[in-house]
Amino acid sequence: MKKSKTGNAPLDAAFQFLTTKARTVREMEEHLDSMNYGEYEVYQAVERLKELGYLNDEKYAADFVETRLAAKPVSRRKLREQLYAHKLPGELIDAALAQVTDTVEAAGALAVAEKFARQFAALPPEERRVRTMRRLVGRGFSYDAARAALERVFGDAEGLSACVGEEDGED
Repeated sequence: MKKSKTGNAPLDAAFQFLTTKARTVREMEEHLDSMNYGEYEVYQAVERLKELGYLNDEKYAADFVETRLAAKPVSRRKLREQLYAHKLPGELIDAALAQVTDTVEAAGALAVAEKFARQFAALPPEERRVRTMRRLVGRGFSYDAARAALERVFGDAEGLSACVGEEDGED
């Protein structure tokens, strides 16, 4: 196999790229291409990594969704954007998002609302609700999902539709 300017073979460079975190096939191809390996060498390295089980886009997408929902819940829409940013094919994104049912999304919205309701506990009630709503919308939850979560946490969600367009960023 050909070596790059750094003296590494493509497979060595690929393994080094995988040491920090899992990667998608497309991310690996772009990385190896950026290191000036030829198309054939990149193809060989990627195919070998697939054979060895180090590159598996389907597993990557499913694991990404599962981990993301457990660690920092976001909406299906936001998950789709994040998976697309990892250069995954649309059909794999759709398959991975199949596990995000309306019930799962509602539970995620509720978890986020509860977290920020606690975090903003020292604020006046109206400001606390508005900031919590902004965080929900910032994570991609629809107005309806965010409103339902706020109603469960605060007992009501009146007068919050105005803050939907005024996101103040995520935590």
